[in-house]
Amino acid sequence: MKVGVLQFFSWPGRKGDLKDVYDRGTQRVKIMDHSGYDCVWIAEHHFSNTYGILPDPFSYLAYLAAKTTRIKLGAAVMVVPLHHPMRIVENAAFIDILSDGRFQLGLGSGYRPYEFEGLGMSYEQRREIQQEAIPLILQGFHDKRVNADGKHFKFKMDEQYEIFPHPIQKPHPPFFMGAGTDESMQFAAEHGFGLMQSTLPPLEVIGEHIQHYRKHMKSAPAPLNQNPAFGRVDVVRMVYVAPTDALAREQSEAGITHHMKAFGQAGSYLGDVTGGAKEDQLSYDYLAENTILHGSPETVIRKIEAFRDIGATSIMVHYPPYYGLEQTLDMLRLFAKGVLPHLREMKTAAG
Repeated sequence: MKVGVLQFFSWPGRKGDLKDVYDRGTQRVKIMDHSGYDCVWIAEHHFSNTYGILPDPFSYLAYLAAKTTRIKLGAAVMVVPLHHPMRIVENAAFIDILSDGRFQLGLGSGYRPYEFEGLGMSYEQRREIQQEAIPLILQGFHDKRVNADGKHFKFKMDEQYEIFPHPIQKPHPPFFMGAGTDESMQFAAEHGFGLMQSTLPPLEVIGEHIQHYRKHMKSAPAPLNQNPAFGRVDVVRMVYVAPTDALAREQSEAGITHHMKAFGQAGSYLGDVTGGAKEDQLSYDYLAENTILHGSPETVIRKIEAFRDIGATSIMVHYPPYYGLEQTLDMLRLFAKGVLPHLREMKTAAG
């Protein structure tokens, strides 16, 4: 079982300097690099004034490439409709070179309407734009030269031109797609992507999603089925580890319930991805039973085993920004000491 960490750069109450937020994030990534975590994932978001303030994962990952030596560096997710597809191809290859082959790419259609409004893009057409862009991105990596004459993208590369640079990893870095609908999961499978699953759906729903995704994998043609991430399923979970279950609750309950209720508010600034969740589904007891991975190392290992059993191949650790730097670092260190060694021995469907 692989383990990554999903890094948001949040600014609760807009207290202190935003540069300190980025410095603390870099400090956490360097500890992950030394502690045995497999990957750090950097999220793209625009115009939020408190939560997820990082507009360009590519720039930050280039910086992290020079600050780390082992951990894989992932963009999760690049919001495809907000980018020209060839710029995604070029930048992904460039970061793969700068990181000596440690880059991973996650793609998705986005879920915050105000990000699209602020950039003058159609939120309603985002999935249509993504479905046109994805084949162009894949063609860019496989063919190195792309011409497009579609509804949303029209461009031409003459024969004397070629997409550079080329990535170190072949045929390209591992590609994942964030997907939550039957249509998007089928699209991910048929185009050879690994699957990313979000924070809130409970275990049984994630299991249904994985089955739907795997059912359509056989439809992926060559060379798309050569993606190194094809068949892998990465599940985002809110994680908190403490010496005992009781202490984990004591240290995390206020922060995690506040955070999840903010996610669950329909029409919140977080977007529409989780709007409408019922109040009782956001209590600590419900979350601990169905969604979050909180507790002692033994409890968290048991919960991760349950995700392994339904087909997950990696867990993406996430946490709210309310615990404070030292408490968060202590939690990440305890996870590395008490949980990671067991996950190294945990076999998954990906081997």
